[in-house]
Amino acid sequence: MTKILAILSEYGYWGEELLGPLVAFDEHGYQTVFATPTGKRAHALPPSLDPGYIDPPLGRSVTTPEVAVAAKELDESSRLDNPLSLEQWIPDRPYHSEPEPLRKTEDYYRELAKLDDDIAQYDALVIVGGSGPIVDLANNGRLHELILAFVRADKPILALCYGVAALAFARDWEDRASILWGKHVTGHCKEYDYKDGTGFLGVDFNMGPPPYPLEYILRDATGPDGRYHGNVGKETSVIVDFPYVTARSTPDSFLGGSKLVEVLESGLRRYGW
Repeated sequence: MTKILAILSEYGYWGEELLGPLVAFDEHGYQTVFATPTGKRAHALPPSLDPGYIDPPLGRSVTTPEVAVAAKELDESSRLDNPLSLEQWIPDRPYHSEPEPLRKTEDYYRELAKLDDDIAQYDALVIVGGSGPIVDLANNGRLHELILAFVRADKPILALCYGVAALAFARDWEDRASILWGKHVTGHCKEYDYKDGTGFLGVDFNMGPPPYPLEYILRDATGPDGRYHGNVGKETSVIVDFPYVTARSTPDSFLGGSKLVEVLESGLRRYGW
């Protein structure tokens, strides 16, 4: 059975950005395993379950009544209970200021080497989007190591919306070059960013725009031989440049999931540019 590992933020995921890929996986009989940074159960951001919510940059609702109902049912179901914990699974790189840093670094790499065997059971990785990933996924060192393990294994990775940021920041510790260097990707563009009201679950904090413009990061991360595709004004934007499948935002969730299925089932290697 094809097995997918899906990573969710503990600070809120966007309902459709989990629902879309999951529908495609369920239709093909895939098994989906969920994980969060500390093992805490993830929940959908409330606006993503409200068909009456008007997305400020687009000036319209981005959630149909049907998707709202299905995403709410998924969010309230037991499927997301008891996720794997990245914190318990993947070691944390020690500070050089700690006592015996060399010994601890050797231990770290020794434990990290087990990750290649751990992911052998999975066929693909999914990083679900929403505003939550800005907080606990984008610069999560454990997630970066997981991403790098999937890249070494030549297994596909689907990242949606602000989940794409984790790909841009996943880098080999020696050369610090982004794994997206030379690749074609999409992700949340400046035109679609909030000017105000970026919110998160579990904290009394609502900020203005996102703390970083993902588009600019992706333009820099892909380098001169790659390219960021915003596809502003087009209803969907999904790019496949194996092993990466990137989806710009909410409307791309179902297409992103179906393209990952094509990668797994039909060997799709390029799409969208």
